[in-house]
Amino acid sequence: MDRDPERDRLSGRVARFAKVGAGLSGAAATFGANALFGGGDAEARNARALKETLGRLKGPLMKVAQMFATVPDLLPPEFAAELTQLQTNAPAMGPAFVRRRMAAELGPGWASRFAAFDPVPAAAASLGQVHRATAHDGRALAVKLQYPDMLSAVESDLGQFRALLGVGRRMFGAVDTREIATEISERIREELDYDHEARAMSLYRAFFADRADIAVPAADPALSTARLLTMDWLEGRGLAAFKGADQETRNAVAKVLFEAWWTPLIHIGVIHGDPHLGNYSFTDGADRLNLLDFGCIRVFPPAFVGGVVKLFRAMSEGDRAGEAEAYRAWGFRDLTDDLMDVLNIWARFIYGPLLDDRVRTVADGVSPGEYGRREAFQVKRALEEKGPVTIPREFVFMDRAAIGLGSAFLHLLAELNWRKLFEASLEGFSEEALAARQAAALAAAGL
Repeated sequence: MDRDPERDRLSGRVARFAKVGAGLSGAAATFGANALFGGGDAEARNARALKETLGRLKGPLMKVAQMFATVPDLLPPEFAAELTQLQTNAPAMGPAFVRRRMAAELGPGWASRFAAFDPVPAAAASLGQVHRATAHDGRALAVKLQYPDMLSAVESDLGQFRALLGVGRRMFGAVDTREIATEISERIREELDYDHEARAMSLYRAFFADRADIAVPAADPALSTARLLTMDWLEGRGLAAFKGADQETRNAVAKVLFEAWWTPLIHIGVIHGDPHLGNYSFTDGADRLNLLDFGCIRVFPPAFVGGVVKLFRAMSEGDRAGEAEAYRAWGFRDLTDDLMDVLNIWARFIYGPLLDDRVRTVADGVSPGEYGRREAFQVKRALEEKGPVTIPREFVFMDRAAIGLGSAFLHLLAELNWRKLFEASLEGFSEEALAARQAAALAAAGL
């Protein structure tokens, strides 16, 4: 009989449903009070109330909020700014909680399996928190510990998260969100499986094994479970620490970040789907990128990646038929000339730096906070006239990650020839070669 205390329980779902419902009701009450008493900062106060509610609830609903906050123009700016902070400033659980959780995963003698363990988390996020520890052989370790009852929370929160779509002024008018909801639900469930994350980490570690300038931590299976992941602690500083560096250093940081994201997609059809800047760090001399957090890894069919390449080439050559073929490879259906014109607004934004054969920033003259908002507004307005459109599920994390990566380049004010970097990644590309490499890489990693 399954005695797993963390299994998806009906009682857990009911309790979570009540907690989330009460939390959102409290936020709604605050919204009502703000509307009643008015004030020019009512929108900002509403956004803070929602962030505080989701921060207390933790779990999948908070993760969904983070995801939506990264999509330009999906939420009002005040909401996007507040919800983005959830990723890095999630309220942590205390030492007593940590000791109970560690005992549940490794047994009552868990502390003796480490030379040292800091019960105060180094970082806390939506689904778990990370602690620093030391192995008996002296290795520095990062211990990622999942919050309790997350399996129950997933099934409850995913049943309620559409309520979040009602918050804000400009929500999904002409976009069918069913595929988006399905994709986000599956990826969040996947993020709870730390065995899967360890295998994804192994996939990336093998892919970059020959590169001294990109590091991926190794998992420690003896100190890991499905809800506890122990791995190497990679020392480094976040991207924000390099904003004041000289241009050459910022360019070097951006170049290796570009290669770390694009080359796995082009060669094995895989992306690191969480664009949060905290998932990347660099050594002090900016000579090595540390890739962190492999809970959100998206594997794409070779045909989808082929569509990415086809659209780049078609837009480079002004090939309308090639553009249509690429969109169909991505899963867009019932294409009309009008709909393609709308999709091309967004495509030209995403591909713009790759189509321009010169040294430039990702978006000249555009601030990080406004990146993509003008184009997103144009697309939404056009779809209200020409739509609706169903966004293919594979597109969701591809788009989200590309936006996050572009935002990182904007924060760095990097100036590079992005086209040359992209074309270098395409050397020897074919869907057939990608399919063969992907099958071998996934098999080796056990994915």
